[in-house]
Amino acid sequence: MSDISKEEMAKTFFDEKMIENDPEFTDLFTNFAFDEVVNQIDLDEKTRYMAILAALLGCQGKEAFKGIVECSLNAGVTPVEIKEIVYQATAYLGIGRVYPFLEIVNEVLEKRNISLPLEKQSTTNPENRREKGSQTQVDIFGEQMRDFWKSGHINYWLAANCFGDYYTRKGLDYKQREMITFCFLAAQGGCEPQLTSHAGANMKIGNDKDYLIKIVSVCLPYIGYPRSLNALTCINNAANH
Repeated sequence: MSDISKEEMAKTFFDEKMIENDPEFTDLFTNFAFDEVVNQIDLDEKTRYMAILAALLGCQGKEAFKGIVECSLNAGVTPVEIKEIVYQATAYLGIGRVYPFLEIVNEVLEKRNISLPLEKQSTTNPENRREKGSQTQVDIFGEQMRDFWKSGHINYWLAANCFGDYYTRKGLDYKQREMITFCFLAAQGGCEPQLTSHAGANMKIGNDKDYLIKIVSVCLPYIGYPRSLNALTCINNAANH
């Protein structure tokens, strides 16, 4: 259950003009997303907002993202956590899709008089990023990933950049990072093989099937039914593998 009322969330999420021009629609969405979903799905508020932020990055919902950044900060998600979600999205969405979202976060933080840049979170350097990235892959996916980086330059980059540059950063733990990766992939669609793989990785490190179904459920109002149903199929396939 949210500590923020659905009316307060609606005022943060929708601008005044939309509420005025589309009152019936905004009421429908508010009652579903900010009341029914929030109160039926037992997921802590901070995790819910982190999942929604990642999902909106995945589906490129820039206008909605800004409102959820505001709601997230009000609910206790830290600026570092929000930045880490956006930074990590670059590995799964590409900078072309992530750049506008980083600008949105900076705009919101600056309006709140939060000093930028935030404190550094990196734990690797150019000399050890591949090694530490490979270890992170092993920690999350299993020992079979130990030498995966050797099978071509893309897989080397996957170990060194995706996992070595991003997953090793402070600010979020492995479980949170795998959860937001699941949301990036589910929301953008067309990544079902990778989504199934990351559903399995989530389960391996403690984000079980029921938890992932809750994550999909709270993201559904933002990404729609088709991609949510595809995500559920990937969860089931990973659980039965």
